[in-house]
Amino acid sequence: MLNIVVLDGYTLNPGDLDWEALGKLGEVTIYDRTSDEDIVERAADAQIVLTNKTPLTKEILLQLPNLRYIGVLATGYNIIDVEAANEQEIVVTNVPTYSTQSVAQLVFALLLEYCHRVQWHSDAVYKGDWVNSIDFSFNRSPLIELAGKTFGIIGLGRIGKQTAEVAQAFGMDVLAVGSGRSNQPQIAGIKWVELNELLERSDVVSLHCPLTSATEKIINAERLAHMKSSAFLINTSRGQLIDEQDLADALNSGQIAGAGLDVLATEPPVADNPLLQAKNCIITPHIAWATKEARMRLMDIAVNNVKSFIEGSPINKV
Repeated sequence: MLNIVVLDGYTLNPGDLDWEALGKLGEVTIYDRTSDEDIVERAADAQIVLTNKTPLTKEILLQLPNLRYIGVLATGYNIIDVEAANEQEIVVTNVPTYSTQSVAQLVFALLLEYCHRVQWHSDAVYKGDWVNSIDFSFNRSPLIELAGKTFGIIGLGRIGKQTAEVAQAFGMDVLAVGSGRSNQPQIAGIKWVELNELLERSDVVSLHCPLTSATEKIINAERLAHMKSSAFLINTSRGQLIDEQDLADALNSGQIAGAGLDVLATEPPVADNPLLQAKNCIITPHIAWATKEARMRLMDIAVNNVKSFIEGSPINKV
């Protein structure tokens, strides 16, 4: 029977899902978390390892001669030295497409918080502000309607397209940055523009591009200077897409109106991350992917990846 080790299963399954389907495929050992120092010991006898954020470097892989398969419990696989895995004939797979709807949903949860400040207003009611109001209605922050405003998307992949559809449902005009190809696909209601034009015209800029050498810190002081002072920046993709000090400076100076971030360059963040003290910055702890529904899809795809590998026809290889 195959030895299967899950190095960090807690974020995928904190107790509300079931590992039963994986258990049918081999002898399974599940760890909630694994420190770098414990990886080799825990995976020493495994033919199959599943990992979310626990890194498998070349140095570690060379110490795991039994390992034949790595299943990444996420879409991004930068924690794996894929080249080293290939050299050792280790199959590496990931889990694409599982969180598209959930991520797009959080984009608008962050944005709508700026539009209506629901919790602020609810707190005001419970503090007695409405009971003591001389008017039937009051507001503690500007209220914003999205219809007719412009939503700019940097990275029009699956999640970007889903986000665009939601923006259009709110009655927003959608701009997108192209990939550099001469002929961009025609998508109803979406206009392709250059990056600076998108930044200048958009009331909301949402990041959905992968992290590459070309996109690292794509949002920096120079780019932020192109944005409207009333604009909001949303990032549910990768924290390294943003120069965090530059964004903090732009928020503190009022250069842009606010930022909603579900990701940071280092996670968990260091205590002196400038965004933790920045004005008008909403930060959530990388939860866009983590709805129960999305995690159920992730689990199903990850188990099917393992099953397909065992049957000799691996899928979702990276």
